[in-house]
Amino acid sequence: MPSLIDIRRRIRSVKNTQQITKAMKMVSTARLRRAQERVINSRPYARMAEEILQSVTSAAAGDERIRELPLMAQREEKTVQLILVTADRGLAGAFNANLIKAAQQFMAERQGQSVQLELIGRKGRDFFVRRPVNISGELTGISQSAGLREAKALAEKMVRRFSAAETDSVFILYNEFKSVLSQTVRLKRILPFAITSEAGSSREYIFEQPAAGMLRTMLPGYVELQILEAFLESAAAELAARMTAMEAATTNANDVINKLTLYMNGVRQASITREIIEVVSGASALE
Repeated sequence: MPSLIDIRRRIRSVKNTQQITKAMKMVSTARLRRAQERVINSRPYARMAEEILQSVTSAAAGDERIRELPLMAQREEKTVQLILVTADRGLAGAFNANLIKAAQQFMAERQGQSVQLELIGRKGRDFFVRRPVNISGELTGISQSAGLREAKALAEKMVRRFSAAETDSVFILYNEFKSVLSQTVRLKRILPFAITSEAGSSREYIFEQPAAGMLRTMLPGYVELQILEAFLESAAAELAARMTAMEAATTNANDVINKLTLYMNGVRQASITREIIEVVSGASALE
């Protein structure tokens, strides 16, 4: 049976841990509001941009010149590029584990293809750098600060590699923010952009320039927008997952403290009872 000193030391240790988890929850909650606003504000813009691009693509469906656009080249997928967006820190529940598991499944489904990983975030980098996989690049320290500059640089790299036929398709894997309690792993194909003959929406657009020429200008911006949206979604999802995980950890720590306190009281009561019995036994022996 542990001594009272050992039990008190363990209670103090759990209380210190509880203070840390409570502080991390408060920080995540405060930062989540701004991240959530950024995601909500960016979604209508991203949807409208995709709708306009679909409309331009539909208008250019019969133009032979669109087949000359590098970003719409349909090739056999021998080399696949996967952008994996993870967090730089842990203590966020299954946030990173779900992404890494999905990335492994993605590679397992493409055994006959060469999959190259572009690792965004320290957790994904630390996991795959010790394994026999093809890594085309890595970027860490931006999971909560990634913005237009980082998205633009990554988009330019992906466009350059795809245009040079170094990759035949580009996918991005990230956690999509659904709510504070729900984050969904999402796999999105961003290159090549699919040619569709259906209208993107019920709106009718009048184009002053040839649609094929507009696509040449719009497609790189579309890739950049898709990557930026993934960064914003991942940042909000990470904060939500960490807030939920720290709240659960704080609750669990409180339960442990209560159980240890009850156990300590039982040990102390047993010790007092034992001492009383010893005193009474000693007094009876003297008589």
